[in-house]
Amino acid sequence: MPTDLRSFGLTEMLRCSVALRHAASGAPSMEEAAKRICRFLYTEFGAVSSAAGASERIGGGDCALVRLYKTHPYARLEPSLRRFADKALGEGKARPGMRCLTLLASAGDEPEWNDRMTSRGHRAIPLPSPRIVEQAPMVAQLIRQFGLDLADVVSPSPEFVREMTGRSYGVFHVENAVGSPFIPAQDFVLRHGIHSVVGFGGSLRSGDIFATLIFSRVEITPDVAERFRTIALDVKSALFNFDDEQVFSAGSR
Repeated sequence: MPTDLRSFGLTEMLRCSVALRHAASGAPSMEEAAKRICRFLYTEFGAVSSAAGASERIGGGDCALVRLYKTHPYARLEPSLRRFADKALGEGKARPGMRCLTLLASAGDEPEWNDRMTSRGHRAIPLPSPRIVEQAPMVAQLIRQFGLDLADVVSPSPEFVREMTGRSYGVFHVENAVGSPFIPAQDFVLRHGIHSVVGFGGSLRSGDIFATLIFSRVEITPDVAERFRTIALDVKSALFNFDDEQVFSAGSR
């Protein structure tokens, strides 16, 4: 039964945690696990309240879009993603070790939101330097609210990788998306009635980070947002054991 994001309490969090782990288990690649996670969360928070007070599913309901990203070295991207990152860089030249915030999976109301390859502007976001990352307000704020320095995410050192072992993160939370400087795509916010955004993530064995973003049509309060810290650990558990050769699904374009 779908969960209302406005009443995502401890009981709902624990049930969601168990169900999410089950949904992602047995995935043959990190991308496939990410797909299952996004689809589960989109469905889990797909309830809306009717005028009579009954809960029913209409489109995506409370949740309009769920996306899961990971930072990934440019040299290890698929050729199509390298071309995408090159275009985003413009006249800049990519370094092999440059991190790109790479879309692994997506689930949402619109057909094109259910395939990472149909994303127009977010398939592989280059992170060449802290200064450039500052020009992407949502990405920069997400990193900061995770409790990380931009420089460590752009160029993770061996010391940073060791420090991240077992570390828990905060959450990225925008309670009021309309007019927020951290959600630049205000046309998207207004067109789809986005009220709040919550992001949660963690580190992987490589030192790269992952982040799951939920775009909600209903208000997500700070107390509810904080509960996604636990869900982040479940997502990390589902992604953590894949190595570099198991990130993308076989046959990905």
